[in-house]
Amino acid sequence: MHAIQYFFLGLGVTEALAFIVVWYIKSHLRAILVDLCGTETRADFWMAFTNVTLILVPMVFSMEFYPEAGQASPVAFQFIEQLKWALIGLIASVGGLGVVLRSFIRIEVPQKPLKS
Repeated sequence: MHAIQYFFLGLGVTEALAFIVVWYIKSHLRAILVDLCGTETRADFWMAFTNVTLILVPMVFSMEFYPEAGQASPVAFQFIEQLKWALIGLIASVGGLGVVLRSFIRIEVPQKPLKS
C-alpha cells in the first residue's frame, strides 16, 4: 500500500469509531437533552449538533497527521500516529460536550408539593 492509501484508511477507521460513539451515546443523551431543553424540537437540534461535533472533530484531528513520502518510520507506526490524533479529537469533543451539558444540569431537583 502507498502512504496515501494508509492515510485514507486512517480516516475511514476514524470515522467508523466516531459513528460507533455517536450510535452508543445517542440513546442515552436523547432523554437527558429532552429533559434539559424542555421540548423535543430543541433536544433534536442539540442532538444533531452533538452528532456533527462528534464526527467532524475527530476527522479534523486525524487530518492533522499525514504520512510523508520517504519517511523512515514503518507505515504501521504512521497509521497508529494518525489514529492517536483521531482519538484525541474524539475525546476532546466528548469532553467538550460534557462540559457544556454539565453547565445546564440542575444541581437540585425541584420537588413536587406534598398533597394534604
